[in-house]
Amino acid sequence: MARKKISTTVYITPEQGERLKLLHARTRVPVAEYIRQGIDMVLEKYRGALPGQLTLDDLGREKR
Repeated sequence: MARKKISTTVYITPEQGERLKLLHARTRVPVAEYIRQGIDMVLEKYRGALPGQLTLDDLGREKR
């Protein structure tokens, strides 16, 4: 089942737009999907800065 999505506006550089269009033309994956994947990567990278309960794995990473 597809999850509900919210609409938002992002501004990207012309170069980013051209590269995303080229990627879409070659893969037929929507540009919006690539943007969502990029957001997921950033959220994962900075998950320690987000509020919430830390896991034991998170605590081990913070000590490094």
